[in-house]
Amino acid sequence: MADTEAPLNGAPEALPSEQALALEEEERREDEEKKKSREPPIVYKDFVNVKEEFDSLIGLIDGKLTAEEQKSTEELQQYMLGDEGSWALGDGFLDFINRLLNDKQLPVEVRVKILNILAMAALKDDIILVLHTDRKDHILMNYAYEIDRLSREEQEALSLFVANMFENLSSSEWLLYISEWPFNNQQISNIRVTTKVAVHCLLAENTVLQDRGAAIIHNLATKEVKSVVFDDIAVEVTMALLQYFNQKPPEEQLFRCMKALARFAEVSRQEVPQLIQMIGPDPKTFKGTSDRIDQLIDQISARIH
Repeated sequence: MADTEAPLNGAPEALPSEQALALEEEERREDEEKKKSREPPIVYKDFVNVKEEFDSLIGLIDGKLTAEEQKSTEELQQYMLGDEGSWALGDGFLDFINRLLNDKQLPVEVRVKILNILAMAALKDDIILVLHTDRKDHILMNYAYEIDRLSREEQEALSLFVANMFENLSSSEWLLYISEWPFNNQQISNIRVTTKVAVHCLLAENTVLQDRGAAIIHNLATKEVKSVVFDDIAVEVTMALLQYFNQKPPEEQLFRCMKALARFAEVSRQEVPQLIQMIGPDPKTFKGTSDRIDQLIDQISARIH
């Protein structure tokens, strides 16, 4: 006599693999619902022609790769141009990215091209599977943390990658992880790196970086995250925003930044309003720029006592 029993309702019990698939499907549906209801992030979808960037990259690295790295190149081509999922990327893929980003024997254009391709990959909903494989070595975040030491072209490409990571819920939440690891004699985390990139770009003299920095900060501020995370970065970002306001930014960037400031003032109700009062400029000095900015200024002013 068999020692297994059928479930009471008479339906066969789901296999573990089926249960896992059902759970994944449920999570995907939940993510889709959240995505529909959330505020759209500012991303750059048509900024890069992937085929042109890929062809240029191949020309730059031709004859300089190991057999394993050559295989990773082909896998990346399948993922980006062959419409394959991230499962096409093998175990050595991040080692390949590490080589392209950190081998100073390769020309700077290699780093720019691979970052531009990764920026377009960031728009794919399965990019999170690639990011999770970087938990151990933190190749992408260690590189990003050094943004102030990179060439202007690398900084622009890196800022594009970080901004586009907000396209999907899972990758945007990855940017806000608080788990720390040691790097160059200090403790850093994904949220610290994301904040550094955002602030550095916003306060750069380069208008392209300023635009991306404003986009990243806007995207950060629209995230529904625990206030403890915001408390950690709200002061740093607020100080950067106030400094940026002294440059009298164009309407679009000013809108993104005022929107972020209104959000930070709502979450960090003591420190952020105090900083606005102490440091300035008073948001009211921008009254009359546009109706949508006026509404945000009213929200911020209501928080300042």
